[in-house]
Amino acid sequence: MGFKGKEASSFFRDFLDECGGSAVIDGGFATELERHGADLNDQLWSAKCLVSSSSHLVRRVHLDYLEAGANIILTASYQATIKGFEAKGFSREEGVTMLRRSVEIAREAREIYHDRCTKDSSDFMRNERYRKRPILIAASVGSYGAYLADGSEYVGDYGDSVTVQTLKDFHRERVKILVDAGADLIAFETIPNKLEAQAYAELLDEEGIETPAWFSFSCKDESNVVSGDSIFECASVADSCRQVVAVGVNCTAPRFIHGLISSIKKATSKPVLVYPNSGETYISESNQWVKSSESAKDDFVPYIGKWRDAGASLFGGCCRTTPNTIRGIAEAIYGKVQDKCM
Repeated sequence: MGFKGKEASSFFRDFLDECGGSAVIDGGFATELERHGADLNDQLWSAKCLVSSSSHLVRRVHLDYLEAGANIILTASYQATIKGFEAKGFSREEGVTMLRRSVEIAREAREIYHDRCTKDSSDFMRNERYRKRPILIAASVGSYGAYLADGSEYVGDYGDSVTVQTLKDFHRERVKILVDAGADLIAFETIPNKLEAQAYAELLDEEGIETPAWFSFSCKDESNVVSGDSIFECASVADSCRQVVAVGVNCTAPRFIHGLISSIKKATSKPVLVYPNSGETYISESNQWVKSSESAKDDFVPYIGKWRDAGASLFGGCCRTTPNTIRGIAEAIYGKVQDKCM
């Protein structure tokens, strides 16, 4: 399934219909790379693995999530920017190549997965619905704060000198490269404030980008994104953008999700997506995750049905979630499936 010029909202609605009304997004990426042996103690974070010697780990994580049942896998480009690569000594051309490579690796993983399922079709024919499910590649675009790597992505305070124009200029080339590389979607993730949402919306319009996009905000409670801006106002910005096909939240504590779905539904009729973190809190000063007293790891999977009833259509996981989390989500939506090619 591919976009190929179809009107964005129609394309995404068709995708959701083909999925049965609900779709599964993949889970935590950087933490899975670390589990497979990657050292991400670097300003490039997961984007460090786009260097050719580590790209096999990126492909492996994509495949793990596909085998867990994901309908959408996100590229390793969250913290990948031309300026970020140049700051680490790479040329501009090398930075462009690595951005494009993030999409190419995800597409390769999808092809490998489909090939495995085709070869194993005689053994798994009874679950053909899952074996032939639609799979999309979403190009991950992290916030300006993610590039700064100073913790500002968790509070949304960029200072008075950063304007909508500053953010548009920063993201413009990167978004165009990811689109040209053949992504099915653009996932603007962990958006910390209304300002950056406005910048994304204007950028998509100014550049005439037709590839469907989603806006996903990072929130501190049931009503506000981490900067303190209202999620209703932020979702309204997304609703006004023609290219945006879904609106939601990620990198947010599971306990806030139900209320946030309700707030977003008041601002838009577009599909709502939720991919919360494990409920742990990231302490940027020490680069550590601390367990929350309110929520244990992976405990949000039992709430998927309630979140769907509240109006969400796409479900996944963010930081510290795993392929087991995504398998649990897929089973919550589709019922238990034994096949590795589900």
